[in-house]
Amino acid sequence: MASLKEIKNRITSISSTMQITSAMKMVSAAKLKRAQDAITQMKPYSLKLQDLLSNLTASSDISENPLSAVRGESSVLILAISSNRGLCGGFNNNILKRVNELISKEYASSNVNIICFGKKITDAFRRSEKRLDNKLVGSEDIFSNLTFANASEIASNVTNLFLEGKYDKVVIVYNSFVNASAQDVKSEQFLPIIASGNTSDVASDYIFEPSKSQIIEELIPKSLKIQFFKALLDSHAAEHGARMTAMHKATDNAKDLKRTLTLSYNKARQAAITNEILEIVGGAEALKKS
Repeated sequence: MASLKEIKNRITSISSTMQITSAMKMVSAAKLKRAQDAITQMKPYSLKLQDLLSNLTASSDISENPLSAVRGESSVLILAISSNRGLCGGFNNNILKRVNELISKEYASSNVNIICFGKKITDAFRRSEKRLDNKLVGSEDIFSNLTFANASEIASNVTNLFLEGKYDKVVIVYNSFVNASAQDVKSEQFLPIIASGNTSDVASDYIFEPSKSQIIEELIPKSLKIQFFKALLDSHAAEHGARMTAMHKATDNAKDLKRTLTLSYNKARQAAITNEILEIVGGAEALKKS
């Protein structure tokens, strides 16, 4: 059994850890609120743009557009989005697992390269031959300055790689924010653009000015930039939600452990006091008999 001093040192250590995890939980909760607000502000524009693009592509032939050219899957580029920091449960491991599944199963016969966004996924593929340098596409650390301008630059550079024929398909892998305690790992096709097959809600009496083809050519690049920026914002919010949940559980576990150790400390202290009393009584009885 551990001594009283050892138990007391453990209680002190756990109390310090509990203060840290509790503080990290509150910081993540504040950052999560800002990240949610950013998604909420962008969502109406994103949905309307996607709806308009779906309407146009369903009633038009976009097969001639170079961004919708299907060229097979001989060369695939994966945009893997993780976080810069840990202590957020299985947030980063889920991304790594999904990327490895895509490489080993879905695109096993393809030449796969990965562009990593986030320090954790970058470290995981640092020595991998499949990883590309982020400087090829834009900001090396997008989360240090997460703005639409930086995301647009990266999306444009990735689009250029597709147009140059270096890759036949581009896929985004990220954590989608569901709520503070749940994240959904998604792998979305970024390029080529898939035309909507739903023509039931397409209005045929619209007069388009300029033509549909010109509007589509303008909307597709904007839609790609919005899609990539939304994935970054989703991942950013999901990270803080995962960290807040993980730190909440860590704080609760620390409380339970501290309670158990306090009980053990009190029992050990009571046993020590009882032993001292017995020794005193035994000594007194020995003196009486002598």
